[in-house]
Amino acid sequence: MFKFKRQLNKLYAMCAIGNFSLGGASWVALLAARGFSLLEIGFLETIFHITSLTFEIPSGMLADLYGRKKMMIASHCMAVISAVIMIVSGDFREVAVSICFSALSYNFASGSGEAYAYDGMKRYGMEEAYEHFTSMKMILYRIFNGAALLCAGFALIIGYKAANTADALLNLVCIAIALSLEKEPMVKKGEKRTLSAEVKRCFSESFRLLAGNREVQKIMVCNSLVGALAILLGFFLQARLPQTGLPDVLLGPVLFVMGLGGIVGARMVLLLKSWNYRKVAMLCLVTVIFGVAAERTGICVLLCIGGFLASFSDDVIQIRSDALLNEMIPSEQRATLISVSSFCFSVVMIVLSPIAGWFFGG
Repeated sequence: MFKFKRQLNKLYAMCAIGNFSLGGASWVALLAARGFSLLEIGFLETIFHITSLTFEIPSGMLADLYGRKKMMIASHCMAVISAVIMIVSGDFREVAVSICFSALSYNFASGSGEAYAYDGMKRYGMEEAYEHFTSMKMILYRIFNGAALLCAGFALIIGYKAANTADALLNLVCIAIALSLEKEPMVKKGEKRTLSAEVKRCFSESFRLLAGNREVQKIMVCNSLVGALAILLGFFLQARLPQTGLPDVLLGPVLFVMGLGGIVGARMVLLLKSWNYRKVAMLCLVTVIFGVAAERTGICVLLCIGGFLASFSDDVIQIRSDALLNEMIPSEQRATLISVSSFCFSVVMIVLSPIAGWFFGG
């Protein structure tokens, strides 16, 4: 058990280092500074999610079939490629290629670390600690992503090339950590089949489970809707806040404070264990809608409150949804079905991203 806790610490380290992303955290502000319009940025977000939509489920299947550790390594390799392409990019098409590799990075990471952790906990009878693990991981994400946002003004000063160079180097460190992980505690072994046969089997079994469980379907849809609204609001506030008169030097600190809402949410969810999912989902939906409404006022303080509430809602719904889905999904299909949840999120984002670009840019 102690040995496995060391593996969890490595997952925490990868989460922390990988999310201190100067170029990634401030990508909207950096592209806006390069002259890209909010409408173009909205379409780039759509391209991200079209790529994610296409590769999300296959990447989850590969994680279940060939190991979550390999997919985590692949994720950070894709992040390095994305950063390098962004450094040399000169127009919309080249930025779009970088965005595609960034999406692939998320695809390979999606569900892999969580499935690795949950299966290990299940092996040692630690399933009840999984929500604490996801809460801690979310807090680390918010702290280090928030620290990167705190440096948003610095990122604008040094430029997108230097910011993305730093991202590439940090992802190389994550690759080294991922390589040091032990082989996953539980990986299903069966008779040898061809890749196409394995993918077909994995897809059919996952589809059968998903189609027969309406509760899983509802959780995935609700998590996707609330998460999409929260993330889009957070993205476009990067460009919207300076328009309210906020000095560039304060953009990073303000974005950092807004991100603290996620830390509050990650801790709050542990106090809401007695609440059923419907009640938690309604709280998050109402809160994020209030955040969107606050953005329409154009008042800086209200925009900040809206961003704080969006971060809060996103983390509460994500942690609770993730914990419930892992309880409902068999180990051998866990990464695949978590990827299906991300697939659902991408569908919602594809629809909402250009609408949000028009809405927030209007």
